[in-house]
Amino acid sequence: MDRHRARGRRARTARRTPLLSALVASAVLVGGTAAGTFYMKAQAHDGSGPVSSSGSPAASSASPAVSEEASVEPVAEPSVDREALLAAAMKSVTAENGAKVSVAVLDLTSGESSVYGNGSFDTASIVKVDILAALLLQVQDADRHLTAQEKAYATAMIEHSDNTAASALWDKIGQAHGLDSANARFGLSGTQGGDGVLWGLTQTTATDQLTLLRQVFGVGDTELSKSSRAYVQGLMGGVAAGQHWGVSAVADGSAWALKNGWLARSTTGLWDINSIGRVTADGRSYLVATLSNGNTTQAKGISLVEAAARAAVSAFRDTDAG
Repeated sequence: MDRHRARGRRARTARRTPLLSALVASAVLVGGTAAGTFYMKAQAHDGSGPVSSSGSPAASSASPAVSEEASVEPVAEPSVDREALLAAAMKSVTAENGAKVSVAVLDLTSGESSVYGNGSFDTASIVKVDILAALLLQVQDADRHLTAQEKAYATAMIEHSDNTAASALWDKIGQAHGLDSANARFGLSGTQGGDGVLWGLTQTTATDQLTLLRQVFGVGDTELSKSSRAYVQGLMGGVAAGQHWGVSAVADGSAWALKNGWLARSTTGLWDINSIGRVTADGRSYLVATLSNGNTTQAKGISLVEAAARAAVSAFRDTDAG
């Protein structure tokens, strides 16, 4: 009887040894963190070195009494300098002498953004998105709905870029004071409403317009409700056929929502041409804002902002890996 028990213990011990070796061998793990890729190596307390999963002698000779200690060795992935890529891409964009352009882009898939150019620009009609956003914020604060007249003005203002409707809603929100108050809540720090009735001469930056688009399209914290965002997005997706230019030049098919602005300055005869919106290209979505001034013709300004929008998206598209 004692001999049978001894043989049984030896058999169970033999069965446990390869099982433990296999478990130790499988302790080599590969994982990921926000900072990059890391590798976990299980090491014995006796200093026998890394455990291999290939059935090496170090793994097969491990003692059942040895415990494991995991160490993490971070291997940082190389970062991508989007600002440098965008600057390089913008070298292919030709502006007329005296013309100025700035562009800001956000990749909605990765959350990365980049800006080229600085300084303030006249908004022209892109401010109409800001006017509507300010109106909707006031409506939310008052816990009411848009009136039928306000909806009619909003549709005409965004889809047809109607100036009379824009002036009516500009007055409704309290002109520059109302716009600036809303923008303070939206996080716009470089935008100032135009004097008096001159809403088209509101000053802004590409960075601020990207911030406004974040509000409209619900990226991160937003002051606008889901229904308010959907309302603005719907109007921006239904602009009149004659305004299908600007950032939409980047988009695949009809996957875009935008608002354009164009203004010939009476003092110089030169054109402000701007375009802001959301586009989808190669299955990825982007928010893009491109501003320009000093263009000798509207057509040349449109070509400039479209080239800038393409360059902005290319700074992300060409280096994305899956």
